Amino acid sequence: MSDDLVCRAAAPYPAPHDRCADLPRWRRRSHGAARRAMKRTPSAEPGDGPLPEPEAADARGGIASNPEGAAREICLRMLSTSPRTRAQLADALRRKNIPDDVAERVLGRFTDVGLIDDEAFAQAWVQSRHTGRGLAKRALAQELRRRGVANETVNDAVDSLDPAQEEETARALVTRKLKATRGADPAKRMRRLVGMLARKGYPAGLAYRVVKEALAEEGTDPETLPETPDPID
Repeated sequence: MSDDLVCRAAAPYPAPHDRCADLPRWRRRSHGAARRAMKRTPSAEPGDGPLPEPEAADARGGIASNPEGAAREICLRMLSTSPRTRAQLADALRRKNIPDDVAERVLGRFTDVGLIDDEAFAQAWVQSRHTGRGLAKRALAQELRRRGVANETVNDAVDSLDPAQEEETARALVTRKLKATRGADPAKRMRRLVGMLARKGYPAGLAYRVVKEALAEEGTDPETLPETPDPID
């Protein structure tokens, strides 16, 4: 993302021109932080964890006297730590009593220049959380919806996850957990492993098949395994 785009998002309205050098030093520092945050790789798990309490942008006049400047500063502070969804930023502005019309105008400006991009956020979230945590489509969709991403955007993002990749990840998760269940009753092992996959969002049918095959490969007699998954612990 170019310096020019970041400057446009944070410049006062109307902006006489778009040179960052003309902005106060404190604002140029915020721009640099936001720019670095947007360049981070998906493995940083964008937007993960609770939202930080945005600081009031205003030792220089207060929200009441300059709500638009305060809104821009709040958004830049939050984006300097991690990419955020539009809904997350809107919620932060609401909690700071930024008027709705001002918030909508600032968020629109940030969206126009690419500092807010829910589609890119969702795609990065899916890849990061699937690779790092082994989460499947259902769990990923729930997490994105909790962060205010629109259903259509959520569906597009989770659909980009290849079913073969999802199954491969499920098998890897089961392989890592098998050793910890050795010595237990086969039906109990089945229940624990299927439950682990279910909590990560894998469909029951896929979870049961992957676990049954893994136990059979390990030497468990398939006849000792239940025909259908038992209730999850």
